[in-house]
Order: sequence, then structure tokens, then C-alpha cells
Amino acid sequence: MITISLCMIVRDEEEVLGRCLDSVRKLVDEIIIVDTGSRDRTKEAASAYTDQIYDFVWIDDFAAARNYAFEKGRMSYLMWLDADDVIPAEEAGKFMEMKERISDEDVIMMPYITAFDENGKASFFYYRERIVKNDAGFFFRGKVHEVIQPSGKIYYSDIPVEHRKLRVKEGGEERNLRIYEKMEKSGEYFDSRALYYYGRELMSHEKYEKGADVLKRFLARPDGWKENKIDAARQLAVCYYGMGEEQKALHSLLCAFEYDVPRGEVCCDLGRHFLDREKYEQAVFWYKQALSAKKAPETGAFVEENCYGFLPAVSLCVCYDRLGNRKEAERYNELAGSFKPDSPYYLSNKKYFEQKAE
Repeated sequence: MITISLCMIVRDEEEVLGRCLDSVRKLVDEIIIVDTGSRDRTKEAASAYTDQIYDFVWIDDFAAARNYAFEKGRMSYLMWLDADDVIPAEEAGKFMEMKERISDEDVIMMPYITAFDENGKASFFYYRERIVKNDAGFFFRGKVHEVIQPSGKIYYSDIPVEHRKLRVKEGGEERNLRIYEKMEKSGEYFDSRALYYYGRELMSHEKYEKGADVLKRFLARPDGWKENKIDAARQLAVCYYGMGEEQKALHSLLCAFEYDVPRGEVCCDLGRHFLDREKYEQAVFWYKQALSAKKAPETGAFVEENCYGFLPAVSLCVCYDRLGNRKEAERYNELAGSFKPDSPYYLSNKKYFEQKAE
């Protein structure tokens, strides 16, 4: 059986750290906690689980902090988590079975669920390089949205890590953007991945003009990852909508097809574009494409589950109702209900059709 060092960086996490460590304490063989400047009782909470607690002076560099934590790991494999992550209790047995099965794999990829629907089911996930072989040259890179480049023999696990954030920490929403802006001001080089995430941060802060510029620069890079380019086209469209340039937004969404076969997410974006403009037949076309689209492969691409079932189905219900085709509208509402039987949208539509039938 392989052994695992859990290596974490933390700061002001007393509310959630115990929950995280309770979920993994029996699954790992060593716990390393690196504190980057807590002002609460985080280190006291950590001391209930390990005596390997270290301090690291924060230098606006997540990769540097995580690599320092990895340096402390002594087991055959190294694993990372954030303090508000958990491994579901029902997955503990599978995790131990995985430890028995793994022998010479270099990287273990695990699904990272970062959003949930009203019923607690995963609505947004992607694969992350979660566990890597120690002393094999793996390290984090990137001051923000840090990443390990997977290589060698890679194993894909279906054991999820769930990101269960309780609240946004003070200054947390601004931190990533601030680091990127500091990098730009000092003239630091942005590799393609950093440029992509900088554009996303600008977009999410509604800095649409600058966000569009950065995302276009990323899309012009020949070495950008395909999945990031597909998503960047979607984020660029958001920037254009925010700037009131609807035709450019539509063109940006269509350009996503340059990089691979249509994804459900892009098809739903196109469907929404035409639905909002009361072009229902065109909206119907794109929502139907979403229903038949294939999800991105298990490569770390962002996946919005709703875009492959409930969202296009309930949107088709709306489109057909407005086109005067009640039979098709009801049919697609029932399809939406098969994905989410407790959805208030499905139930409200169902009641609406029942009343119309009276």
C-alpha cells in the first residue's frame, strides 16, 4: 500500500479546518500544515491532528507556499487540499482501496466539485492533479491558480473532493486580481495559463474592457490549452455583453467551435443568446445541440452538469411554449423533470400546463 503525506497551506481557517481533517485523517499517513499568517486559532485547531505545523511568510505566491509544504512530506506520495475541502465519508472505503491498488502511478487525478445544485448534487466540477509521487520532480507553478503539470503514468480516480466553502474570507475576492495586477505592473511574464486566468478574474470583477483585451491576447497564443480556449471564448462573450457589443459576443461564442466539437456549455450560451432576443427557432436549435453534446474528456476541463440535461430541456420548454407548440413544451418540461424532479422551475411549468388544460 502506498503512503500519503497530506500537505496543506492555510490561513484563518479555524471554522473549517477540523471538518477537512476529520474527513481525511484516517486516509492519509502524515499531515503537514503550513500556516501563511493566520490571525485566528487555525494553528491551535491543526494541533489536534498533527504536530507538523510550519510557518511560511506570505509573498503573494500560492505555488511557493504549496511547494514549501510539499518539501516537508516524507511519505511515498504527496496530496494537497484546501481547508474548505472534504472527501465525502462514503468514499473512504474506495480511497483505501485506491491506496492498495496504486503502485507505480505518478499522478492521481480526482474530480473537484466546486458547486452544487439545490439538491446538493454536483453542478460544476473538473479534474485536478490531487496526489503525486514524492521525489519525482513534481511542483506547483503559478502565483495564482497554481497547478502541477501532470506527466508520466496518470491514474483517473472517480473519488471526488468537494469544495464546501462556508463564506468568502475578507479580501478573498480581490486577492487574486490584486496579485495579477501586481505582476503586470512589475513587468512579470504571463504564461498562457496565467493570462487566461487573469482575463477570467477581470471579467468576474466586471472590468470588461480590460478583460476582453487580456482574453483576446490569450486566445492569440499558440500554446494555450484547448479547453481553456473554449472557456475563454465564453468569458470573452461575457465581456462583450457587458460592454453592450452583442454581435461581438455572438461571434466569440461561435469561435469556440474552432477548438473542438461543440460543448454543451457553449451551446447553452448560444441558446440563451437567441432566447433573450426572442429568436426562438434559433434558440431551439442550439439547446437541442446541447442535449446531444459530449462533455469534455477527463482532462481538467470545467464541466457544468446542467448544460447537458436540465438547462437545455427546461429552456426548450420555454421556447416551444412561446412558439405556440404546447405538446413539445410539455414534453421538454417532463424531460427537465427527469433530471431534477424537485426543481421549482419544472414544478411551476407543470402547474402552468395543467391550468391551461382545464
